[in-house]
Amino acid sequence: MAIGEWRRPLCEDPIVTTDGPTNGAAAPRVGCVYRPQTAPERIAAAANAADAAGLDELWLWEDCFLAGGVSAAAVALSHSTELTVGVGVLPVPLRNVALAAMEIATLARAFPGRVRIGMGHGVQDWMAQVGEKVGSPMTLLREYLTCLTALLRGEHVTFHGRYVSLDRVQLDWPPEPMPGILAAAEGPKTLRLSGELAAGTVITSGTSPDQLRVAVSRVREGSGTRPHTIVTYLLCTTGPDARRELLDEIGEWGYDPGADLGVWGTADEIAGGARRWLDAGADTLVFQPRASTPIEEFVEFVGAEVSPLLRRS
Repeated sequence: MAIGEWRRPLCEDPIVTTDGPTNGAAAPRVGCVYRPQTAPERIAAAANAADAAGLDELWLWEDCFLAGGVSAAAVALSHSTELTVGVGVLPVPLRNVALAAMEIATLARAFPGRVRIGMGHGVQDWMAQVGEKVGSPMTLLREYLTCLTALLRGEHVTFHGRYVSLDRVQLDWPPEPMPGILAAAEGPKTLRLSGELAAGTVITSGTSPDQLRVAVSRVREGSGTRPHTIVTYLLCTTGPDARRELLDEIGEWGYDPGADLGVWGTADEIAGGARRWLDAGADTLVFQPRASTPIEEFVEFVGAEVSPLLRRS
């Protein structure tokens, strides 16, 4: 692969493009976040509960210094049969791109059609803490996505960039089908880059419907007419004190307490509120609980009660 092939886009995300449109108009996919503040030994039970409840997806985070994203995904996948498992996201400074390709390919071959992987800059303070902060995170992400794509396609890759260097590297076991590789993005430049090079974009919680519309428009500037999935994390609380719990969570994240940043209440109320994010361009909604929420109960609630309401919308 020559350096000049940077603009070659990733394949479409097969999980979304085989299920329905990627503009949030129909058949939304519904998932939950497994917060890494919950002990890793509970991943298996949560994945099993999510699978049994009919939840589409379970998303895992690789936050420093909690649980590893790839190993956590392997646990979740091995304790479910239909559940799609997403990792959102793997910080690119922490892994050589060849190693990332090997790990992703192994998961995708062992659990075909059930893996979604997001890549991101990483939280810069954390990257500095482990000695991996780079001068240009955008350049690293561009080089990384370019090479990761080619490796997962089974291509023979030689690439020498500012941060990524590969000399005649090729996977012996490339995945088939190739999983969609997504990118986490927030700022305008990264959103455009994700649209250009990734199969989808992961949007963080704390994003209002109006902000999501703007973000989607930036992504489309990069993707053009090519299908591109939008995965959106959405703060969600339920129970008798749901409204207060949501406001507390918004405060803990440092978000604007007056903004439209989450949903709360009964299954009907949550599904009704979540449609605002679907209308703004999300095709995958990933409900994000508080760290203290019992995760097995949460995935059962969303899978059995909220998800059917959204599928009928």
